[in-house]
Amino acid sequence: MNTAAVNPGRVLITGGGSGLGAAVAAAVAAAGGTPVVLDRDVSRVTGMKCLEVDVADRPAVSAAVDQAAEMLDGLDAVVTAAGIDRCGRLEDVPAEEFERVIGVNLLGTVSVVRAALPYLKTSHGRVVTVASTLALRAVSDATAYCASKFGVLGFSRALAAETAGQIGVTTLIPGGMNTHFFDDRTEQYRPQDDSRLNDPVRVAQAVLFALSQPAGCEVRELLICHEEEGSWP
Repeated sequence: MNTAAVNPGRVLITGGGSGLGAAVAAAVAAAGGTPVVLDRDVSRVTGMKCLEVDVADRPAVSAAVDQAAEMLDGLDAVVTAAGIDRCGRLEDVPAEEFERVIGVNLLGTVSVVRAALPYLKTSHGRVVTVASTLALRAVSDATAYCASKFGVLGFSRALAAETAGQIGVTTLIPGGMNTHFFDDRTEQYRPQDDSRLNDPVRVAQAVLFALSQPAGCEVRELLICHEEEGSWP
């Protein structure tokens, strides 16, 4: 997939301090674009602009997006890669933790997009929301995560209809990736075979593909996973 020749421009990336977000930020920079990272922990971000913010904090997100747009003199794209999970049966996951997953994965996505919308309409820019294969297939012990990612998918489809002709909206639907996402899980909820996890660098190239489409052409949904992905179809 050759996307290096297309400059993605000024790209705001949530969750850009690690994992997929960090891979997207690096790919944007390598393609000649200007990334700005929003993350709760920016200590590992080097060589690019970054702002420390919790995407679940709507007022703080709004201020951070405005600050990022001011730093870059506008925005050409937003990639919402921030995400968390709390595994377990519904009765075993504390309500506060369940709501935190919804707050970060779904409402955090909504807050960032809402704040960025005026800038993206000005540039006729693009949004890439990050859902999951678990936005298409529900599994036990993942009610919080599935609810949040099903929500991201529905939000993104509605947003695409609502903003058609004004901005581009792509829903990225990745399978499991080899990141630190699984580190805080108990053993029973960790992948048993890391070789079946996709490289986030490859997924980041798929994001660049969506951002590289010519005017008038949109990739509305993009599912990318390891060839032996267990959560799809």
